[in-house]
Amino acid sequence: MQGYQLSFFTQQGHRHHGVPLAEWILQEAHRLGIGGATLFAASEGFGGDRRIHAARFFELADQPEEVTMALSAQEAELLLDRLRGEGVKVFYVKTPVEYGMLGEK
Repeated sequence: MQGYQLSFFTQQGHRHHGVPLAEWILQEAHRLGIGGATLFAASEGFGGDRRIHAARFFELADQPEEVTMALSAQEAELLLDRLRGEGVKVFYVKTPVEYGMLGEK
C-alpha cells in the first residue's frame, strides 16, 4: 500500500491535557482507528532551539521521544487535522512510503 510515515518528535515533559504529549498522540491515533503506532524513547537529541535534550538520572522530563506510524493519506490528514484542532505544538516529519504486512495471518 502507498501512504505516509508520520513521525512526531517531542520530550517526555511536554504535556497535553495533563498527559505526556507522545502518549496523548499515541492514544489519539488509536482512538481514530489508525492501525498501529510506536513510541520510542531516545537517550539524547537536539531540536530547533539547538539545546541538547537528554535523559539524565535526575531529569527524565527532558528525554526525547518519537511517535512513528505508517498510515494512509486519509488517516494522515485525519490525525494532523485532529492535532491542529487541539492546538498541539509538535515537530513532525511526513514521508511518502510503501507499507504492508508479510507472512501468514
